[in-house]
Amino acid sequence: MQEDLTGCKTDVRFPTSSEQHGSDAMHSDPDYSAAYVVIDTDCGLKGFGLTFTLGKGTEIVVCAVEALAALVVGKSLQEIVNDFRGFYRLLTSDSQMRWLGPEKGVIHLATAAVLNAVWDLWAKAVGKPLWKLLVDMDPKQIVSCIDFRYITDVLTEEEALDMLEKAQEGKQQREEQMLKQGYPAYTTSCAWIGYSDQQLQQLCTDALKSGWTKFKVKVGADVEDDKRRCRLIRQMIGPNNTLMIDANQRWDVAEAIRWVSNLAEFKPLWIEEPTSPDDILGHAAISKALAPLGIGVATGEQCHNRVMFKQFLQASALQFVQIDSCRLGSVNENLAVLLMAHKFKVPVCPHAGGVGLCELVQHLILFDFICVSASLHNRYVKFCFCPGLNCACCCQDPGFSCEMLESSVKRHQFPEGEVWKIEQCDRRLSKSSFTETYQELLHGHLHLNGGMRVVITDFKVLCTEIINTLYFSHNLQLGERSNLPLKLQI
Repeated sequence: MQEDLTGCKTDVRFPTSSEQHGSDAMHSDPDYSAAYVVIDTDCGLKGFGLTFTLGKGTEIVVCAVEALAALVVGKSLQEIVNDFRGFYRLLTSDSQMRWLGPEKGVIHLATAAVLNAVWDLWAKAVGKPLWKLLVDMDPKQIVSCIDFRYITDVLTEEEALDMLEKAQEGKQQREEQMLKQGYPAYTTSCAWIGYSDQQLQQLCTDALKSGWTKFKVKVGADVEDDKRRCRLIRQMIGPNNTLMIDANQRWDVAEAIRWVSNLAEFKPLWIEEPTSPDDILGHAAISKALAPLGIGVATGEQCHNRVMFKQFLQASALQFVQIDSCRLGSVNENLAVLLMAHKFKVPVCPHAGGVGLCELVQHLILFDFICVSASLHNRYVKFCFCPGLNCACCCQDPGFSCEMLESSVKRHQFPEGEVWKIEQCDRRLSKSSFTETYQELLHGHLHLNGGMRVVITDFKVLCTEIINTLYFSHNLQLGERSNLPLKLQI
């Protein structure tokens, strides 16, 4: 494989905030988004990668991807995979760009997007889904993909190799088990914090009918509200199904202990992100305080890198490791965390739910079960790839499951995509300018280039179709009177 690599990147956003999808105690209006990377080769093969964001700022990640592009373009896939550890370090240790991290923040998100695209390309080149590419690798090759710098006090290369070689026993049976049964999964889709009780009840009812047994509830805005919502969910799912709660970094340490103690009656398996994601010792204090209540601490979705996970594990600060396929440095760094978690005997339950995250983490958690942990005890993955089966099934398509529909990318590209032209008009008209804009339209204060005659028959159409078409395609300018007839039928 001597394909020379080139690529492109796109800011893709979905207006999820309009209906409170994805809302939690700290992120009340997320627009689920991604910095989307496409790696092209001179033989026509493409690799797709992404990193997840919440809307504003995605353009900054795209700029970081552009900065990393010079380190990738012109290389061959074979050159990269023959020294993947070296390539990882090339991206994360550039003598100037590492100052922006190192290995954290925007530059590390961009690194994840680029590396995800490379892994997708490699898996497609060999015609396997990523999890199968990893499962079929020799343990030495797996180890060669990992950068052990800064973690050898906890995990050496030799220890990692020994773990992987010991896990070879029974590997084929575990792979067959996953192909038949899938991986245990849970859902958060019923209980985003912005949902009404009626919506929560309906979604929970539907989920139970579909076979779901594990539910996560967003908490942290108001303790009495949390009690009511947790009681509602617990009553609906019964005493034997699993409940988790997630505060998304809302509390200080002492506050977290008090708040979660107030919710202990609802028997949550874990409290997720109870405090600042950087506060390792704070998490340790919370873990110690909640242990008598039988409530574990889960965190990791905003854990910068393998070094932080190392310290979380050393401090016994978490009982559930939540790796993220786009926060850490792609597969390479996640492999290191999976192995460290196994050494400390802490179960891995990946973070997912954002754009592409559910699709990506299935590959990592399948590899973990088949080739590392060999255990399903207290291990769950978010989302469901087999509707009605309450599990994540084994993807069989070659690649890392990163590729978006081209039509969707075009429609949701920010700010040029059709969806965002419409959304921006809707949002502009729904805020303070609504009255003024309406009055200008009502009195014909419009200038339409091209001599168009417009008949408006519905105000929703006005917001999403007429203004969209004219403003962006025909340079409509509010505030200039038109001599053309404008008939309003509202």
